[in-house]
Amino acid sequence: MSRTVSSWILSSARSSIILQGKGRWYSIRIPNRNKNKWKLVFSKTCPHPAGSCSLGRTFSFPKAFRHTSTEEEHFSFQLSPAQINDILRAGELSHRTLDLHGKNTSSVLRFESNQLASNSPMEDRRSAATCLQTAGMMFGVFDGHAGAACAQAVSERLLHYIAVSLLPRQSLEEIELAVEAMKPVRPILQRHRHPNDVEYQEISSRYFENLRVYWQHLLDLDAEPGFSLEEAMICAFKRLDSDISLEVQAPQENELMRNIALQVAFSGATACVAHVDGVHLHVANTGDCRAILGVCEEDGTWSTLPLTRDHNAYDEFEIRRLKREHPRSEEKTLFVNDRLLGILMPSRAFGDVQLKWSKELQHSILENTCDVEALNIYQYVPPNYHTPPYLTAEPEVTYHKLRSKDKFLVIASDGLWEMLSNEKVVKLVAGHLAELNMQKSPLTFKKPINLGYMHNLLLQRKSKGLASLDQNIGTHLIRHAIGSNEYGEVDPEKLAAMLTLPEDLARMYRDDITVTVVYFNSQTIEDYYRSH
Repeated sequence: MSRTVSSWILSSARSSIILQGKGRWYSIRIPNRNKNKWKLVFSKTCPHPAGSCSLGRTFSFPKAFRHTSTEEEHFSFQLSPAQINDILRAGELSHRTLDLHGKNTSSVLRFESNQLASNSPMEDRRSAATCLQTAGMMFGVFDGHAGAACAQAVSERLLHYIAVSLLPRQSLEEIELAVEAMKPVRPILQRHRHPNDVEYQEISSRYFENLRVYWQHLLDLDAEPGFSLEEAMICAFKRLDSDISLEVQAPQENELMRNIALQVAFSGATACVAHVDGVHLHVANTGDCRAILGVCEEDGTWSTLPLTRDHNAYDEFEIRRLKREHPRSEEKTLFVNDRLLGILMPSRAFGDVQLKWSKELQHSILENTCDVEALNIYQYVPPNYHTPPYLTAEPEVTYHKLRSKDKFLVIASDGLWEMLSNEKVVKLVAGHLAELNMQKSPLTFKKPINLGYMHNLLLQRKSKGLASLDQNIGTHLIRHAIGSNEYGEVDPEKLAAMLTLPEDLARMYRDDITVTVVYFNSQTIEDYYRSH
């Protein structure tokens, strides 16, 4: 990014971004076939304010180099390479799958993940876990809106709901007996967390109680639950969304717990969760997060296999679904300005009860709340709100049987996909793999060996940039997403400018980005097909 462009960003921000009174500017990204566009919406009573759960404990990244306002006197886009790396690598998370003997017999070789905030606080969340009482691993990415509360709750709870849905009756009975006897419960998940990941400790007991009610419901079924994996994921998504809605309606004497329940229900989150068990891959998606496979063909070329559809106004299936669910008289008002009821980009999401409840129920819940504005909840009913619910959390589930040529899975929030195409992401991950393999390959020497020859070999490696290669693929993708120029190369000045954008401007140029890449064990997959 040239100095001229950097100066233009700052001057345009200072001349056009004005925050005053209770009105707020909201930056909403509108994807386009050719390029991304931003739309600024000014609203006195916007249903989706820029605030978030105000509990003081949210996922954060170092902000030492980030400006808080475009009005600062000494405004600079300058960052050193080391400072850039510190910011980009703050959210790195990686895990290699090994058994008790230190071997990898799983179809998942490892996963790597990273996050970069645009909103303050960040509204994205992620989860990863190994199933302990059933087979497989799960990976989730959650993109919050109107605050982080709903994404936070869903990231903590959804994988447990899926795991419980997959348990056989005997295991559910054992868990219930242990809880009744107040004995320790054998864990069903091993979570893989970043040190900065947070939990709602204040409300975890309530979350456990409602999870228990769910497994008691499964036990009350006349026969063995016997869900297929697809059914289990759909049931878990819908049940958790129902619990989010019911928790805020239930009487609650504890003010903190009631406030959390309110923020969770009146904010929202999209979700994409993958379950990998051997060669069986299931992906459940609600909203506009996305999952793709990177496939290495026999001739060495790479191809992309999408596993999800973006649920929004650009998807014909979603438009037809909503038209079927509502009267013909509402056909022209379901989507306004490419948003559901003119408000929300995704057409499926957790929470967002203001698009699911009746007007009367919304009013009865909020009239007893002492200070809804302090919780960033606005009493707003959109025009043409006649036949709720307009929004669902029911996911679409895709099944794919893994092949040895399926090398990796990428799950990310829309902040990544707005910057990079599916094909570009696969190309970057494949290139990163090749560079890592080159970095790990031993130096080959020609005899006789002397210091000059060794020095030349090391210089050759350094010239290829291997010494500074991002070890985490999530970091590599984020670096390219926000720092690439028109030639697809990372421009250090543009990267620095995008990382130092002040909080009142950053959301105009980039969204929160969360990405998880799961690498598959080709040898294990090949062994499966040989044995079968």
